[in-house]
Amino acid sequence: MSAVDCAPPRRRWFLDVAPLRESPAYRRFWMSGVAGGIGTQLTAVAIGIQVYDLSGTTAAVALVGGFALAPMIVMGIFGGAIVDAFDRRKVLIVASSISFVAPLGIAGLSWLSVTELWPYYVFTTLSSTVGALVGAARFAIHPRLVERRLLPAVAALSGISAGLQSAVGPALGGLLVAAVGFAWTYTIDLGLFLVGFWGIASLPAIVPAVRARVGPAAIAEGLRFLRSARNLRTAIGIQIATFAFGRAYALLPAVGAVLLGGGATTVGILVAASAVGVIVSGVLSGPLGRVRRQGRAMLIAAGCMASGVAVFGALVLTLSLLPHDADAHHVDLPWLIGLATALVLVGAADNIAGIFRTTMMQSAAPDEMRGRLQGLYTLVLTAGPRVGDVFAGFVAAAGALWWPPLLGAVVIGIVLVAIARLRPAFRQYDAREPVP
Repeated sequence: MSAVDCAPPRRRWFLDVAPLRESPAYRRFWMSGVAGGIGTQLTAVAIGIQVYDLSGTTAAVALVGGFALAPMIVMGIFGGAIVDAFDRRKVLIVASSISFVAPLGIAGLSWLSVTELWPYYVFTTLSSTVGALVGAARFAIHPRLVERRLLPAVAALSGISAGLQSAVGPALGGLLVAAVGFAWTYTIDLGLFLVGFWGIASLPAIVPAVRARVGPAAIAEGLRFLRSARNLRTAIGIQIATFAFGRAYALLPAVGAVLLGGGATTVGILVAASAVGVIVSGVLSGPLGRVRRQGRAMLIAAGCMASGVAVFGALVLTLSLLPHDADAHHVDLPWLIGLATALVLVGAADNIAGIFRTTMMQSAAPDEMRGRLQGLYTLVLTAGPRVGDVFAGFVAAAGALWWPPLLGAVVIGIVLVAIARLRPAFRQYDAREPVP
């Protein structure tokens, strides 16, 4: 059987915007989330550039995420139970208020010209930790703002949102750092954060259908559900593999400084490239709503992502073997275009896999479990990239810039082949009869 059902006579290739049209609350939530996320990404890129400028090593950049791993694990475990126990709007308001301390502190450090690295690590760790709780609450809220039939469109819109955040934020971050410096860049993030907070405050009360108790028993119940949900567990496992071994972001400051030239602007373009792929694939996501064999489609998309990572690594290897003279005021444009194109493929394939994964999780999981399930998955979404940054940063520091992407692509390929052989039920997952 084909992975895609027979299409209606008039094919719909473009993004379904019905959730934005039919739900004003979702529309405000989505728009403000884009604005707040752009600020978060802007600061993330600026922090990477600043830490690399202060330290001169990719290992220090990797530690921006590495230090957040342990607290994020704790929040990922306990945060989902909090979301399932209380009004999810109130949880978001409190968590976002705490999270605001991070960009405020980072801006203050930069205005004061603090050069020690540890204060920046403290504030980025706070932001990442509370972000795990925010992500769990946002995921659990989406199915309560729209009808179930619109969940694939919501997943695609979430991809578009992430793409806009990852495209505009890094590009804007690179340009702002080059034009006005770190302090003003972080200050702009504060304004965008407040726009994001507006969308949260405008939500109606969203009380869980069945309230969970906060504590070890609720967490154990969530883990038992995930243990029995083989399809969802497999989908999360694919994401872990792609995050841990398919990220190149920790390498980009060094690629720009050592191989390509162009300074912060080059780094911003490279980081934004994968987000361009996310946006393009999201805009053309109309046919994805008709895919029934979503597990099989996810495996194919993840394989395409691994191919893009391998191409990126091969290009970095080739460029490193050629004579080059990186200059902050001059960029090697043909190689920049080639590397950016590979990252566009990576972003597009990862987003397509994410659309299927999110739809599966929101369709197959009961409402009273969504917070805890997303709490664990948000741990993957937030901690996974940090693991990937640590892997890429330290492997590159120990060897060469091309080692992490080539090695990572091989590992991802092995994982996908193993899943395809060992999880036949996942390959046959039917969107019309969702089984967790």
